[in-house]
Amino acid sequence: MKFNTKTIHGGQEHDKAYGAVMPPIYQTSTYAQSTPGGHKGYEYSRTHNPTRNALENAFASIENGNYGLAFGSGLAAIDAVIKLLKPGDEVISTNDLYGGSYRLFTKVFEGFGVKFHFIGMQNASNIEAYVNANTKLIWVETPTNPMMNIIDIKACATIAKKHNLLLAVDNTFATPYLQQPLDLGADIVMHSATKYLGGHSDVVMGALVVKDKDLAERLYFIQNASGAICGPQDSFLLLRGIKTLHVRMQRHCENGKQIAEYLVNHPKIEKVYWPGFENHPNHEIAKSQMKDFGGMISFVTKGNSFEDAIKIVEKLKVFTLAESLGGVESLAGHPASMTHASIPKAEREKTGVVDSLIRLSVGIEDVDDLIGDLKQAIG
Repeated sequence: MKFNTKTIHGGQEHDKAYGAVMPPIYQTSTYAQSTPGGHKGYEYSRTHNPTRNALENAFASIENGNYGLAFGSGLAAIDAVIKLLKPGDEVISTNDLYGGSYRLFTKVFEGFGVKFHFIGMQNASNIEAYVNANTKLIWVETPTNPMMNIIDIKACATIAKKHNLLLAVDNTFATPYLQQPLDLGADIVMHSATKYLGGHSDVVMGALVVKDKDLAERLYFIQNASGAICGPQDSFLLLRGIKTLHVRMQRHCENGKQIAEYLVNHPKIEKVYWPGFENHPNHEIAKSQMKDFGGMISFVTKGNSFEDAIKIVEKLKVFTLAESLGGVESLAGHPASMTHASIPKAEREKTGVVDSLIRLSVGIEDVDDLIGDLKQAIG
């Protein structure tokens, strides 16, 4: 089954009771038993729910995995991965990553004795210098948030396997439409499913997908024991969103390309970050591991003025100034004061997240309207 078909049918079956084409919303917390332990596969909805299970099967299908897990948020999914570790273990992570991930790693798990190394991974060979006997996990984002750096997943997988480490990839920006990390050697794929998988800015959810049965069982145990699951209504909405992922991503990519090209030629723009440019440092790696280059773009104005950046995002009319990304509507954000505010200023600026940086999530509106909006806002 090819990807565009998987988004609609992958891992799904018609309702056994009445043949419903869409999995019903099983809005129940518990299930009747004929005798203690005598049930139809479901006992309690924290552990299993038919609607959530249908979604988890869909997650596994579109990422070419064997096991999917749905969580109440992307951070809840990341939390479950780090709970595979114990005090004294070490994680090597990219230094350019979502601020919420950084906050979880440094403000929560460092307090429990897990050590994190935040390094530049654009050259994957940098990783090996930080591997030691305590290293257990490599955490990768690609493209990174918000600098759109590209990390070579195959190269990371080679290093991980050489040292018997787990490799987890945050695939939120690319989505499985553009990139499938498990096929490139990753052990775990994570999504903030709130974003492109849901696609309509109406649900918060996280996802993990793996191939290995033992790893899946460890994560299922954590999911059930910690309880950070999503409800059946949200599962239904995510299932609906996934069914149009392929057509939405095609338009996100088309619009993103035109807007990136508009911005890079604008006389008031200093720098545009988008992996589709041939002069992007890892453009060739992006071409090799991604189907297209996505709809996420970051840029800075000439003069690198904080005030200019704020004026631009406040003047936008079609783009909405808001947190998040990946919806059908275009969003603009100011990472330094919004999504990445939890990262200390000095650390942010080392990776390029300066106060003048603006991040765009390009939606699926008419691209002429989007370019017109940027034109009037930038001047």
